[in-house]
Amino acid sequence: MTDSDRQRSGPSPLGPFRYPVFRNVWIANLLSRFGGLIQSVGASWLMVSLGASATLISLVQTSTTLPIMLFSLLAGALADTFDRRRLMLIAQLFMLVVSLMLSLAAWFDMLTPGLLLAFTFLIGTGAALNGPAWQASVGDMVPRDDLPSAVALNSMGFNVARSTGPAVGGLIVAAFGAAAAFAVNAVSYLGLLFVLARWRPPRARARLQRETLGHAMAAGIRYVALSPAILTVLMRSVIFGLGASAIPALMPLVARDLVGGGPLTFGLLLGAFGVGAVVGAYFSGGLRQRLSTESFVRLALLALAAASGITAFSNIVVLTMAALFVGGAGWVLALSTFNVTVQMASPRWVVGRTLALYQMSAFGGMAVGSWLWGGVTEHAGLATALLVSAGVSLGCLAMGLLLPLPTAQKLDLEPLGRWKEPRLAMPIEGRSGPVVTTIEYRIDDDKLREFLQLMVERRRIRRRDGARHWSLLRDLEQPDIWVERYDTATWTETVRHNERATKADAEIGERLRALNTGHDRQRVRRMLARDLDAVLDDADDTAALDQPLTDPARQA
Repeated sequence: MTDSDRQRSGPSPLGPFRYPVFRNVWIANLLSRFGGLIQSVGASWLMVSLGASATLISLVQTSTTLPIMLFSLLAGALADTFDRRRLMLIAQLFMLVVSLMLSLAAWFDMLTPGLLLAFTFLIGTGAALNGPAWQASVGDMVPRDDLPSAVALNSMGFNVARSTGPAVGGLIVAAFGAAAAFAVNAVSYLGLLFVLARWRPPRARARLQRETLGHAMAAGIRYVALSPAILTVLMRSVIFGLGASAIPALMPLVARDLVGGGPLTFGLLLGAFGVGAVVGAYFSGGLRQRLSTESFVRLALLALAAASGITAFSNIVVLTMAALFVGGAGWVLALSTFNVTVQMASPRWVVGRTLALYQMSAFGGMAVGSWLWGGVTEHAGLATALLVSAGVSLGCLAMGLLLPLPTAQKLDLEPLGRWKEPRLAMPIEGRSGPVVTTIEYRIDDDKLREFLQLMVERRRIRRRDGARHWSLLRDLEQPDIWVERYDTATWTETVRHNERATKADAEIGERLRALNTGHDRQRVRRMLARDLDAVLDDADDTAALDQPLTDPARQA
């Protein structure tokens, strides 16, 4: 197929497999996820075997997803500021060690419900550390046009494992016990460790000092808070996770109480859910070409609500499997759409953190939901919990009337690359600051309304990319002169702020330059704020005023 044919037909759902790095990591991830699903079956059924309450059983799901809510932002900051490959290696090694300890504890019959939850929490912590680095790396492995297909393939990979792993896990638990399931999971990490150890991704040479983790996390939160498209996805994903979590959290009880089965039946139900997810992921590309982003998610939410409702009333294994097949398709369609929308709306410098915040929202909703549905089951029954969860999914669908999901595929978020670090008359160090920047505009009265409207968007972009104390000033003696003013903490942050501009942001700057009377070059001043008293105290003469301010304690 030629490039022109590919553009007309849209990206192929298997297109990302053209890239060896993505293909190798995907296969290794598939094996690792296969082991993870076997471990999940072992943990859930072991909790049932220990005679735990419905709340404790549902907390197995919570203990896996809660770390994602707690630690994803830290993991996202690490993914954006450190080597992602090494971060994934550390996470995989950590999960390997914990899985070995879990299998030994199960083998020697040392596990209690509390200890089992602790081990699953630690494995979830490793997954939380790994997730943002892996998802952010996908955009480095495949071109932007293939990104939706790559995300869908990642979901497909997980659900290929889900479609067979739980059934195999059920057989392993029934034949050899939970310890064997945990041991299989430990072995499954080895393939991914081998692939990651051999992968040598290109490393961009850092020009600026690395952000501290605190500043990096704050920058990620600020970026999302000032990005309406991403914020909408996060709000919707919380409600989605709350409603969708009921099916996986309560599935052991569905297998035991509603259809009267054992661990093998539990595995078959999980397998049906996974097969539905695989089918949904494969056909998601074609559906995405025909439906808007919002319509796509509404279809997914309807599928999830229908699956929960039918499962609540069914006592026939085949019917429940059919319902879960539909629910699995809805699950993967919604999650992959949320993920793609966040990635498409995020430039590379912050994508790990935006994905982390998305994960915190979706999996935070799942963690709370898993606990909630366990409590509802204990007080009102399993069928009631499933029906209420279906109502929550329908509520997430209704949210789309007020908060429709954006379409971000057309945004060009590559670095603009126009800003050049100026030659300064004064010597300055990277930690010198604060630095105040002013930009002067001359605007005629007939252009004033358009100018002010553009400045609203300019303010959002400036603050989103790290500017502080943004303000717009008007000259009282020459009313046609307007001055945009903002500051950054240091000179390094000034450079970082300007280099974060994307090609999608360029339109605002070009329109502002066009409004500037006579199309004159905008007058830009960069000034170093000085604490005059502190400078004079340390100086024998006023020559000290010509030296750079480098001590943060003396900054104004």
